[in-house]
This record gives sequence, C-alpha cells and structure tokens, in this order.
Amino acid sequence: MSTTTHAIAVPAPGAPLAPTTIERRDLRPDDVLIDIAYAGICHSDLHQAKEDWGQAIFPMVPGHEIAGVVAAVGSDVTKYQVGDRVGVGCMVDSCGECEYCLAGTEQFCLKGNIQTYNGVGFDGENTYGGYSNQIVVKDAFVLRIPEGIELDVAAPLLCAGITTYSPLHHWGAGPGKKVAVIGLGGLGHMAVKIAAAMGAEVTVLSQSLKKREDGLKLGAKDYYATGDESTFDVLRGKFDLILNTVSAKLPVDAYLGLLRVGGAMVNVGAPGEPLSYHAFSLIGANRVLAGSMIGGIPETQQMLDFCAEHGIGAEIETISADKVNEAYERIENSDVRYRFVIDAKTIGA
Repeated sequence: MSTTTHAIAVPAPGAPLAPTTIERRDLRPDDVLIDIAYAGICHSDLHQAKEDWGQAIFPMVPGHEIAGVVAAVGSDVTKYQVGDRVGVGCMVDSCGECEYCLAGTEQFCLKGNIQTYNGVGFDGENTYGGYSNQIVVKDAFVLRIPEGIELDVAAPLLCAGITTYSPLHHWGAGPGKKVAVIGLGGLGHMAVKIAAAMGAEVTVLSQSLKKREDGLKLGAKDYYATGDESTFDVLRGKFDLILNTVSAKLPVDAYLGLLRVGGAMVNVGAPGEPLSYHAFSLIGANRVLAGSMIGGIPETQQMLDFCAEHGIGAEIETISADKVNEAYERIENSDVRYRFVIDAKTIGA
C-alpha cells in the first residue's frame, strides 16, 4: 500500500526538472507523515541531478532541506504529534546498531546511512526527496523545528546549517577565537552567522569584495579579497580556524599560511578535482587539514535549537515550483543570495 503525492523530478541525468507523481509508503508504526511546506535547493542537488558524483537513480526527486508540519504518525510514535513543526535533512535511516549510530553520529553508519533521495532503503525501495508535497520518514530521523524560526528560513538549516555548525562546534569556534570563512555562498553565509553567534571573530575570504556589505551585515568583522595577493601577507598566521565552504581548487598552501600555530583548516566544500599541498605547510606549525560532513541527528537538533536561541535563519529567495529550472541555472551562475527555497504548496498546483 502507498499514497500518491505530487513532486518535481529529474527524469534523466542533466535533464530539466518536470512535474510528476510519486508513491510514498503507508505509515509503519515508527513513521511520521509530513506535509512539506518548504524545500531548500542545495548545490549538491545540482551535482546529483547531473550525475556528477557517480551513478545515480532516475527519475530523481531531489531535496534534503525539508521543513513542514506533521500530518500523521504511526502507532508507536510518541515524540511527535499532528501539527508539530518538523524538518528532515540528508538522512532518513541508518542501521541503528553500529558504534557510530549508537554514538549519535548516524552519518558514519557502517552499513551506510540511507540518503533522503538518490538512495535505496533497507527495504529495497528508492528514496525520493523534498521537492514534493509529502514525505514519510522514520521518527528517529525527524527533527523538531523550534518556535522562533519560520519554516521557510529553517529549511536550509537541515543541510547548510548543520554542515557549517558541526565543524565550528567540533573545532571550538567561540569567544577569543579568530575564524575565517572561505566563500560567501549558501554554506558560507550560514558559517558566518553561526560562528559570529558562537562568539568568534569572523573574517570572510572571498575572490572579490562585491559581497563585502553582506558579509559585514551577517556578522563578519572583516572581509578580504583573495584575488588581491597582498591579503595572504596581511593575514599570515592570524586564524585559529579556517572553514573552506567552496567547491573549487584552491592554493591550499597559501591558505594554510593564514593559520596560527596549531590552527585547523576544515573543508566542507567538495571540489571535483584533488587538492594538493606541501607537507611542510602543516608540519612547520603543527597545523591541521581536515574535512567535515554533516552532523548526526542529536547534533542537528542541537544546531536547530542554537539557531532558534540566536534568531538565525538562512537568507533565502522563495520560488514557486515552476521556477525550479530557472533557479538551477541561477545557482550555476552564482546568482542567488543565498539559498533558493521552493514553496512546496505550489508543487502540483
């Protein structure tokens, strides 16, 4: 048994998105049915739709930045009830038994976490994401969106928010720490907001100064153009932490030179080609070059609570379903400040 819902799908690699209908499973005892209000468009949606990251499953319904309201719950669900404001991020299931799942870091599940879309569940069924009217998700992978954050600006927090919060939290961004954020896009603008709210002194490093006014409004203290070679001399040895949010090949050694002794540069952007560096850029000052994925469910809830406490939401442009292909083109051209969000009520309307 299943329920039919309207959706927007990519029929084949690189093809335009188009309206369709998909089947959502009937509620299992531990399931939650969510009426989707808003779905953020993540840059990874574009990569997946074009099959940039390896073989994908088509037709594909993207979307892992989902905010909505509980419409129904399974017989064993006690944590949520109809009418609750909830969200769904990048995962919808994991084994629940391995050391990482038991530690609340389900993203590292040894059996592989089940992606919200372009994945295959443990039941063998393909997963379809948030560009749709409804979704059914296991209750353990549903997040509570606190009062104080509107659903539209909350949606991107389910990926962009946790992707930046997790490394900032892990590497100790806070009072007395100097943090640089490379790039001021969908991820970068959230990193600036969150790091500033944590109490860190934030500097944006961007190719040019064209978004300088935005960066300062979002909470950065300084803003430098990396296109100006003198930037790397002026800022040498300044930062405790650098968060790289761009998916481009960078001169890693130059950026490592901006770290203090013992500082860390953490990559959350995923360029398609390898990055290279000289070992002495690390060895000479006990520096760290690291990566970070998303967070687990407990940390994602912690992030949402933190954002509600500090009044943080994404900077968004809300679009109707018929503007999705145009939005994809604009993202490719870096023409968005800073996240597109689909009004899911317009899907199938």
